[in-house]
Order: sequence, then structure tokens, then C-alpha cells
Amino acid sequence: MPEYLAPGVYVEEVSSGPRPIEGVSTSTAGFVGETERGPQRPRLVTSWQDYQRWFGGYIDQPPLNASNCFLPYAARGFFENGGQRLFVARVIGTASVAAALDVPGAPGPTTVRANGKGAWGNNILIAIKQASAAQFAAAGSPAASWFRLQVLYYRDAIPAPFVDPTDVTQLANPNRREPDVLEDFDNLSGDQTQSNYAITVINGGSRLIEVVACPGPPTPAAFPNLQLQNGTYVAATPNDYLDAATVDPEAKVGLAGLKAIREISLMAIPDEVAPGMGQLGADLQDACDAMKDRFAILSDQVMNGNPNIPQIRPLRDSTFGAFYYPWVRVVASHTPDGTKLIPATGHITGIYARTDVERGVHKAPANEVVRGILARDLNGGRKPLSHTLNKQEHDLLNPRGVNVIRDFRSDGRDIRVWGARTMTSDAMWKYINVRRLFIFVEQSIDRGTQWSVFEPNSEPTWIAIRTSITNFLRTVWRNGALMGTTQEEAFFVKCDRTTMTQDDFDNGRLICVIGIAPVKPAEFVIFRISQKTLDAEA
Repeated sequence: MPEYLAPGVYVEEVSSGPRPIEGVSTSTAGFVGETERGPQRPRLVTSWQDYQRWFGGYIDQPPLNASNCFLPYAARGFFENGGQRLFVARVIGTASVAAALDVPGAPGPTTVRANGKGAWGNNILIAIKQASAAQFAAAGSPAASWFRLQVLYYRDAIPAPFVDPTDVTQLANPNRREPDVLEDFDNLSGDQTQSNYAITVINGGSRLIEVVACPGPPTPAAFPNLQLQNGTYVAATPNDYLDAATVDPEAKVGLAGLKAIREISLMAIPDEVAPGMGQLGADLQDACDAMKDRFAILSDQVMNGNPNIPQIRPLRDSTFGAFYYPWVRVVASHTPDGTKLIPATGHITGIYARTDVERGVHKAPANEVVRGILARDLNGGRKPLSHTLNKQEHDLLNPRGVNVIRDFRSDGRDIRVWGARTMTSDAMWKYINVRRLFIFVEQSIDRGTQWSVFEPNSEPTWIAIRTSITNFLRTVWRNGALMGTTQEEAFFVKCDRTTMTQDDFDNGRLICVIGIAPVKPAEFVIFRISQKTLDAEA
């Protein structure tokens, strides 16, 4: 209580009502894989265009020709199917080196480095020009020493002969070629006490480069005299995808980097089925099993010809993951036949996110149309799916926890996800929406009751906890996530002397017992129809 010593009017703010519990996000995804360029630390992107700005395009074409790297396709499929938030963890071989350059200047060189390892940085050009403000600044004023830095990036190769695309006098030059990316930073200062300090401005806004040192204004230089050099690319190994050896949590990349981001609830490694990737899928599943706050989406390897259906099964028995088959075919204009078969993990993850937003996490992500794949059969046997399953094959796969993608175009129902099971043999947790609903409830309660730690373990605290959780679960029930026509049938919350003993009190344990009745999907819809006979009239 406050202590009042002098007469006067005092205003106090007091809390009223229970503390609300906010539901956590369930639609934020995290992908691990190789990209054309970009930073290795996980980066949030919110659209396919945003992904391209940070990480470039497809890498199964020159100069990388990485035909078994599927992350760009997975990212596009995620957003095409309704995903909105995606963390991308770029991986590259540990021995790779980022391209760099020292730009001469006074009192020392300005060091510029590509924003990420790899040979892609060797195709970056920079120019140092006079700042716009410096043209009209008085001699000796701070603005007189400001400079302008322009950055060009060419995906394939720097054109030769080179024509400066920023020079308006060269617009009609037939050799002029627009860069894939152009960045322009004007009115930069070499004084670190200024708000327009070059390192602050460029490192906060550039997707291509970072400035490591800028002791003063660099020496002016036009295109193409300053080119970043000595960047090297080494393909990633399974260990690079995991990054289990990095100790510093701020430096972790790959799967380890995604594990540190709490808001992620869906994870996938699209390249897990590529040759030479070992047991990446099992490693991803092990991570989700250990963390218990996220869900893994896995795929089977593509099989040419007639697949061996009896051999298709999940790698693990787990409630924190789902397994999908077959692969999907997407339009890829840069490939020889204009299409490409890819794992469906990105598209499926987008369907999870779309279902969560439109219906809620309690709705199974099944009987949903797969968007962003081939719409019709093409010549040469190119179909939207790597294998068109029939009902008999589906009868073998569904009990094993293999969720299939079925072609219902003959019925006018398009191509749909036709399975909603986890990879477990435990019947209590065999449905995806049940496991993910529990993740949602558990994480929401965990984050919404952190205030209770070190509160007095007594009746007022118990009442506050019960009230907060009851109000939260009542909303969950009203949204259709719980069974029951009454609140009492849907859930219960107990936190009183019946849930704790004297030993619990003595050891600082406050125990709240919660039970919920989750809705389960109507996997088998059965209509029993019989003939009705009319009774004879007297």
C-alpha cells in the first residue's frame, strides 16, 4: 500500500477483472534450405515478392544448377496456399566465403561485404558518388563531405561491355542492361555521431550488402570500377542444415536458428528428401518432439514409375508431425519441359496456415484444394501429381498415418489434401487438429499466466488463475473447438486445495488441473439408408 504523509488528492490505478489470456499464433512457419542469396540468420518474409527481395529466385538454374534444392518452390507454394508469415533459414556450406571489397578513403578504407556467403556476391557492383545535398552545401559544412552509394546486382553475370544503368544519358545504348536489383543510398555520412551514418543507414536498409567499417567518406568511384570479390560457394551438408555445433544462440542458423524463434509453430525442411541429405526429416521430427510447441510437415521421396505403396510410411511414430504423399508438379518456365516435381511440404504448410486463419486451429487441414500446382495434364505424362492414387491404395496408406493428396478432378472437385492424421500409433492423438489444438491451448495458457510466478500460493491467486483460464477456454469452446453443448461438458479448470498437498505448498508448487474435450474430424461420414414401406390402411 502507498504511504500518504501530506494532505492532498491521490489517484491510484487498480486492476479490475481477471487477466486476459491471448491465443498464440499457430500459422507462422519456418523453412530451412538453400537459397540463391541472402542472410543465414532466419529472416521473416510475408509474401513471395518479399522472399525474392531477400533471397532471390530459383536455384535449379544457372549459375547454381541445384536441382534438388526445393526451398524457393516451397516458399512460393506456402504463400499461394494462404500462408502469411514465414521464417526462412538459409543454409550454405560452412567453407563458403562472402564476397567483400575495401573502398579507399580517408582516414581509412570503407569495407563492404555481401549480405550472406556465396559466389553470388561476386556479381555486386558499387559506385561512390557525390551526395545530392553535397552539391549545394557550403564548403566546410558537414553536408559537403556526404556521399552517395549505389549498389547493382546481376544474377547471372556482370554484362560486358558494361553500361551504367543509372546514367540517364545511356538510356538508348543497346548494350545497356538493367540489374536484377538496384539499391541507392543518398546523403550518407562517415561520422558515426550522425543519424545518416553510412553503417546505420545501409545495414538497416540493404538486402545485398553490409558495411563493416566506414571511418570517413570513401573516394568517389564510378561503375564498374568497384566489384565485390572472392566470394565462394560450397554446397550445404546435412550438418549445415542442423547447425547443432554452434554454441552462441545469437549465431545459430539452419534448424537450430528456427528452434530459437518462439512464434514459429510449423516447420519443414523441403530438401529433406533430396539425395545425400541423410535423415534430415527424422532430425526435424526429433526437434519438434523435444520442443512440444510446434508441428513438423514431412514428405516421402518421389518414385519414378509405379511406386511401391507398401513401403511408403512415416519415418517416426510421433504426434508432433504429419507425413504427406505424393509430390506435386508446378509450373517452372526455366526448366526444359516448363514444369517441375517438388515435395508438397510448402503447399501443405500454406494450407495449414489458411485453415487456421479461416476456420481455426481446431479444423483439420484436409479436404482443402491445393493451389499453385499444374491445373491440367500435359503431353509427355506430365500430371499435377507424381502418382495418381486410387481408393485401394489410399486404404493401405491412411491407417499408417500417410496423408495423401488425391485427384478428384473427374468429379469436379479439383486436387485436395485427403488425410488428417499424425504419424502416431496412439489413437488418442492420431488427428492433426487435436494435437495442434492442445499446442495452441498449452502455449496460450503458458504465456498468459507468467504473471503468477512468485505470487502468494493462496486462494486469491488460485481464483485469478481459474478465472483467466476459464474465460480463455470459454472463448475456445464458443469458437467451435471443444465438444459439448454446455461449458461444463466442454472443459473444467481446478485450482484449489484439492489439487495441491502440503508438500506442494512447502516446495512452492501451484498446481492447476485442466481438462478439455477437443472436437475430432469426421473422417468417415456414413449414411445408413434403408427402404421405407407404407403401412396398409384399414
